[in-house]
Amino acid sequence: MPGKLRVPLRRSDTLTDRPDFALVGVLRVPQELTSPGRAIVRRIGYALAALMVAVIVVYLGRDGYRDVQENPLSLLDCIYYATVSLSTTGYGDIAPLTPQARLINVLVITPLRVFFLIVLVGTTLSALTESSRQAFKIQRWRRRTRSHTVVVGYGTKGRSAVDALLADGLAPSEIVVVDTDPMSLDIASRQGLVTVHGSATKSDVLQLAGARHADSIIVAVSRDDTAVLVTLTARQLAPQARIVAAVRESENTHVLRQSGADTVVVSAETAGRLLGLAPTTPTVVEMIEDLLTPEDGFAVSERGAEPHEVGLAPRELPVIVLGVVRDGQLIRIDSAAIGVVAAADRLLYLRFVSN
Repeated sequence: MPGKLRVPLRRSDTLTDRPDFALVGVLRVPQELTSPGRAIVRRIGYALAALMVAVIVVYLGRDGYRDVQENPLSLLDCIYYATVSLSTTGYGDIAPLTPQARLINVLVITPLRVFFLIVLVGTTLSALTESSRQAFKIQRWRRRTRSHTVVVGYGTKGRSAVDALLADGLAPSEIVVVDTDPMSLDIASRQGLVTVHGSATKSDVLQLAGARHADSIIVAVSRDDTAVLVTLTARQLAPQARIVAAVRESENTHVLRQSGADTVVVSAETAGRLLGLAPTTPTVVEMIEDLLTPEDGFAVSERGAEPHEVGLAPRELPVIVLGVVRDGQLIRIDSAAIGVVAAADRLLYLRFVSN
């Protein structure tokens, strides 16, 4: 019988086809940092809890145990037996027989033995535990994450975008950062953000970031051609998501919109306009920077119309309204078509933020 053709097995190059444990290092879910001392105390607590369970089990079945002198086990004997069993000491030709010797073994010898094991294998156990914990967190995150925001690129623009999202009340766990730079991802992870290491021009990387279930995708890469490709890929994966892309040159704006971007921000021209205004009207630039910095001072916000505001003109409201979003279209405050506020309207207004 002719031999069967054997195809060598190799790990899939598609990230979404890999098991969760194989994504450790690519997808990183942040966790609460604890001090080494607290971590050791917690592990010792777990060990004591396991010891107590073993003591209870042995004590309840003490009629089935005898020591070398054929005597029934006391509570101290049960503690001693559980201690030497959990610490893998076993039995030897020298064994404590008196209660005093066994008490010393429980209170002194065993803690020293545990301390030795922590020093000897603590690092390895910690690494294995961390890897398993991270794989579990990845599995849970991929199963539960919905309606989040994906930020592609964590340079100056990406970090500013994340700062604005956080200042606007979005939780760090609802933001996923995609980048190819490990140092940038480390910074994002320290902020409590979920990170994905890879190029967002590849659909499997965006799928790993949960782009299919994202509410919005922010493209903040440094090159316009990369922004176009990322936007095309993101729109194919997430037809319903709102895609916001930054572009350096204004002539590429229409390309981004044709690629699927809902909003395009021209970073170079915006900065250029501010630079042009600064020599003659520096206070205007200061006010614009204040509006674009939501941490303090004034900020531009959007919210739904309140029931008591319906039927009133925007100028009659107690807040400064800049415009109304009606049927997906922005109507500025100076437009005659703005009329009165409807129940389905969303208001663009100025709010004061105080630290």
